[in-house]
Amino acid sequence: MQILVVEDEPKVAAAIEQGLVAEQYNVTVAMTGEDALGLLRGSSFALVILDLGLPGRDGIDILQTIKQRHIDLPVLILSARDSPEARVLGLDSGADDYLIKPSEFAELVARVRAICRRGASRPPLRFEVGDLAMDVVARRVTRAGVEIELTAREFQILECLFRNQRQPVSRRVLARDVWKGMERATPLDNVIDVHIARLRRKLDEGQRAALIHTVRGVGFVLTERES
Repeated sequence: MQILVVEDEPKVAAAIEQGLVAEQYNVTVAMTGEDALGLLRGSSFALVILDLGLPGRDGIDILQTIKQRHIDLPVLILSARDSPEARVLGLDSGADDYLIKPSEFAELVARVRAICRRGASRPPLRFEVGDLAMDVVARRVTRAGVEIELTAREFQILECLFRNQRQPVSRRVLARDVWKGMERATPLDNVIDVHIARLRRKLDEGQRAALIHTVRGVGFVLTERES
């Protein structure tokens, strides 16, 4: 499980990182809110642990931006702001939990586990990789802010690639999850390849960087970098 820790105090950030790694979590640390937003554009995280007293943009502003862009990404505030008003503002701004620091590390881990258990029961409804965004509820896909019209099947394929972001998706998995294991006299491989080619043209043609890549002998992957 990948956790993004947003904390500008190096000693505090290092302590949180070391503790979470010892609990078998993968941890990335950002020292500013802007760094955190940049990391979120290119990687998938299961949870953000967010300090509010950040240099530059205030943590509440960063929290609201995260929730606007990643509606289902849980955020745990870990802050020295201990007034009731600060806690109410943080929770009303979209935080899933609020923990006052300094706090016992065992409590932090317990809060992380509780949030992750809640999140595991609901699939994400919005995805991003690079400048490509998908809103599952609104059935809307944009790249660099420009809406892209997809067929229902293309939308399903893209959603499947997003849900396995940066992991190769085989034609067998696409047949199972998109075509629902439809019985056919011949394999779906050629049909899948045609749909992938059309989707790739709509998403990548004319763009600075391709996002859908073929992994030879395996399948397809959605990522900003060549695989």
